[in-house]
Order: sequence, then structure tokens, then C-alpha cells
Amino acid sequence: MLYLRNEVVSIYSKFYSLEPEKRERIINAALKEFARNGYEKASTNEIIKEAEISKGSLFNYFNSKKELYLFLLDYVVEVIDQIYDEIDWNERDFLERMRQFGLVKFKIYKEFPQAFNFLKAVAREDAAEVKSEIDKIGKHSIASGLERGYQNIDWTKFREDINREKMINIINWTILSFAEQKWDQVNSIEDASLEVLNEWNEYFDIMKRCFYKKEEQ
Repeated sequence: MLYLRNEVVSIYSKFYSLEPEKRERIINAALKEFARNGYEKASTNEIIKEAEISKGSLFNYFNSKKELYLFLLDYVVEVIDQIYDEIDWNERDFLERMRQFGLVKFKIYKEFPQAFNFLKAVAREDAAEVKSEIDKIGKHSIASGLERGYQNIDWTKFREDINREKMINIINWTILSFAEQKWDQVNSIEDASLEVLNEWNEYFDIMKRCFYKKEEQ
């Protein structure tokens, strides 16, 4: 469960008085529409249709399209913070830390499926109406928030005969591809079968053999 700051809940008290399932439908519909079309072209009518709520009811909870967008911006920052809170930052092994990120992100993605697509769109958003608010939070930190995962890493474990940036790209692509294959197969990380989790770990073992020095495997 995502715990938003008390002041956020207070500002949008009418919205948070809704049933959780309805709130999630509205949030995910809005995230999806803004991610797909950007701020200016996003249609509140499409959000209403996707969320299966009555026409115009969206503005009972948010005064404007801009207010809805800024709410979502704050919402996804909380999603990122939740990921950070569950990571062992004392782990200096890059692949071990990425394995943690993958498991936590998997769990959060299942609960907030559109949040990460919205983040990518925010990084490209230039609409004047919301640009200053995006910049206040930090466009770069939102779009690539998980780069915090690169801090305090022991890079000496990696082979020196392969470009590190390319190795990291391959690792990230592998994680993303695996996750996309498994999203629809389980409802939550708790429901993931031992077979799926073992397969996840096997990929990391293979990547260690490929990219780490022999003595570091």
C-alpha cells in the first residue's frame, strides 16, 4: 500500500473519501492518458471513460486538469520513495542491488501499473502550464530516479575488457524483459511461484558469470 503524505490526503480529502478500488481506477486511467498523450493532448473525457466514472465527476475531486496532473506528479514521487525505502543501501554488489530493485519494483508495479510509464512521459513534458512544477521537483530525478541504485557500488567487480555502460544496458534490458513477461502471470510478489523467483535468480547468476571478474562471481 502506498502511504501519501498527510498534507496530500488532506488537500484531496474528497478524492480520498472514495472507495480504494475507485480511486485506483481514476489514478491509473489518468496516469495512462497523460503518459500516452502528454499534458496538452491528454483528454479528461478519455480518463473518465477509462475510469468508468460519470461525465464531469472527475472535477468533483480535482478543480482542473492541471491540478490532476500535479496530484499525479506528487503521487509518482511517493511511488519512487517507496522503492527507495525497501532497498538495502549497504549492498555494494550492483547485480545484487538490481535484483532487490527488480523484486521491489515488481511488487509496486503490480499495485501501480501506470506510474512508471507516466514518469517517462514527465521527462519529455514541455507544456508551459506544468513545466515549472516539473522543474521544481527535478525532471531528471523523476525520470531516472532509480539511478540512486548506482550509488556506493563496488564497480571493481566488473570485467575491464567490456564497456561498463553497455554491460549495464544489457543488465537493465534483461531485467525489464523478464519483468514484462511475468507481470501478468502473478497478482503480487507474494503470489509468485518459487519457480519464477528461482528463474529470476538464475538470470542474475548468468549475468554475474558474464560480466563479473571470475574471482568476484
